[in-house]
Amino acid sequence: MDQTDITDIGGRAAAPRRIALVAHDNKKAELLTWAAFNRGTLREHELCATGTTGTLLEYELGLPVARYLSGPLGGDQQIGAQIAEGAIDLLVFFWDPLEPQPHDPDVKALLRIAAVLNVPVACNLATADYLVSSPLLANGYVGQRPHRLAG
Repeated sequence: MDQTDITDIGGRAAAPRRIALVAHDNKKAELLTWAAFNRGTLREHELCATGTTGTLLEYELGLPVARYLSGPLGGDQQIGAQIAEGAIDLLVFFWDPLEPQPHDPDVKALLRIAAVLNVPVACNLATADYLVSSPLLANGYVGQRPHRLAG
């Protein structure tokens, strides 16, 4: 059976996805606009975010958002740890490639762990739109995690 054929027994809606939302300062407005447009889809899932982004999302969307520390204070690492634990299904990270970040190593580590563990990542508006509109988001699709990592 192909993974894309996996659905919940009885055709019921699949369990909510755990979606992490992160945005650098110059991208927060873009993420908020995107999230407001996709509020109907996002409300069906469990949301978490780093510091200020989480506060803004919760206020703007009126949806619960589990908040971690601000990115520069360890929030990126906290979300990375959640990815490593298998507790995040999708990462929407509107990062700013044109603005130097003091916590750039943390940003790279977050993106690296998501790539290594096969967690879908949207780094811009177009990719985020593709991911949240994909039928795979709600049909019970289970991504493959590596069985062992080369070391």
